[in-house]
Amino acid sequence: MRCAVVGAGAVGGYYGAKLAAAGCDVSLVARGAHLQAIEQRGLWVWSPLGDLVVRTRATANPGDIGPVDLVLYAVKTYHNVEALPLLRPLLGPDTIVLTLQNGVSSPDDVARVVGAERVLAGPTYIATALRAPGLIEQTGTHRRIVFGEVWNAGAEPSSRVRALADLFTAADIQAEPVADARVPLWEKFTYLAPFAAVTGAARQPAGVVWSTPALRATIDAAFAETESVARAEGIAVPADVRDRIRTYMDALPPGTRSSLLIDLQAGRPIELDALAADVVRRAGRLGVPTPVMATLAAVLTPYVKGAAG
Repeated sequence: MRCAVVGAGAVGGYYGAKLAAAGCDVSLVARGAHLQAIEQRGLWVWSPLGDLVVRTRATANPGDIGPVDLVLYAVKTYHNVEALPLLRPLLGPDTIVLTLQNGVSSPDDVARVVGAERVLAGPTYIATALRAPGLIEQTGTHRRIVFGEVWNAGAEPSSRVRALADLFTAADIQAEPVADARVPLWEKFTYLAPFAAVTGAARQPAGVVWSTPALRATIDAAFAETESVARAEGIAVPADVRDRIRTYMDALPPGTRSSLLIDLQAGRPIELDALAADVVRRAGRLGVPTPVMATLAAVLTPYVKGAAG
């Protein structure tokens, strides 16, 4: 299978490396120093599961690659304006585009460029970081993708979703095929949008947020608001979704920072529009009150394009 990764950073690059190591014909779309390092030394992955180095095609121009069977789209959402057009040269008659972006709006964003019939989506659960150009470091062993159809969901995962899950499993990627991608997307969103917003606004990691009564009450209220938006959207998130989130928060290493907080403290742009701001927009259309999420989004708005955090 011919695969391309658009956004071959910490997440996309990791999965691209795993697929390449398993024998897939993988091309990486990257840029800058990261691209130069991959071209010169290959893509390195440091991992508790075993280190690896893959030497595969890498380019800033997807036109050099041409049509592929599968595209993994793993670009930060604030790069969508310039990154989404990069998908077009990779499209053939049967190309599938699996978006792994944060939030719940990415399937629609990608579909406007490639057509809804090509799009699969789902959340990924992995802890990786770009430690240096060309070097990805994985912490922990999670490498799970939960994915499925977005608009043509049936009672069971579709045949193409099952086939893709088999490909991932053969590449040592934990694959969980589902019938309806919207449910796991919103389940993660119900946790991630508040977690990113509160850790970002407080400039504190998970342990401080969860052990400080006022911050814990704030994030718990934000979880409830986001769950209310999910249900108003008609998404069948689990009835005990907030209990699951609390259990997850209890087990998080205290130093865990959201990717939004990491970017904020580094002075980079933040994914506010795809997370807290998206909750607020959707709530406004549905008439669902979200005062906590609205306040958090407002506090973080000056940092959307990047500033010293």
